[in-house]
Amino acid sequence: MIDARPVFARVEEMFPDKGAELSAAWRTRQFEYTWLRTLGGQYADFWHVTEDALVFAAKSIKLELSPERRDRLMQTYLELKAWPDVLPALRQLRDAGLRMAFLSNLTAPMLDAVVRNSGLEGLFEDHLSTDRVQAFKPDSRAYQMGLDAFGLKKEEIVFAAFAGWDAAGAKWFGYPTFWVNRAKAGLEELGVAPDGSGTGLNDLVAFATAR
Repeated sequence: MIDARPVFARVEEMFPDKGAELSAAWRTRQFEYTWLRTLGGQYADFWHVTEDALVFAAKSIKLELSPERRDRLMQTYLELKAWPDVLPALRQLRDAGLRMAFLSNLTAPMLDAVVRNSGLEGLFEDHLSTDRVQAFKPDSRAYQMGLDAFGLKKEEIVFAAFAGWDAAGAKWFGYPTFWVNRAKAGLEELGVAPDGSGTGLNDLVAFATAR
């Protein structure tokens, strides 16, 4: 749902010689830290995990990262918007009577920024940030938030995943799952497959409203 490409475009702009290498190291360590902190019971919110991952990534490729450049890169996360097809699709889902919420590793302020930047006000219920349960996806405590918030059974909820690993995590938990696979990536080898998939939000609308 969130278009993260501007983050990595900013990295390339600031570090033209090592931008691609920094982006890859940053993103990899960002997710590794969420999983390591959850497994080790040492939760820190996604903002801090992301900053720690950036600092580590720069050190790992021997790139000098000034505090000013670090802060500028982090600020980009508060400037992100949803993909262009998101707003009309969510309006269709709302008009069909579906209730919606972000269930995300991101902090509530990060999600608020996306909503504000993208004109999505009034479409979502309260954010289900993993800060509530101090455990990142794909921990079952994170996915449990959907049941607790909506008061529904697993089979009555459609979980829209935007990464292959998240689609697998939602299926492990037991949600009917739709994978919005914009990159047309291969299915993760994790023993499960989503119930549906497509390359954009229009495909999600068709899946969710047909249930």
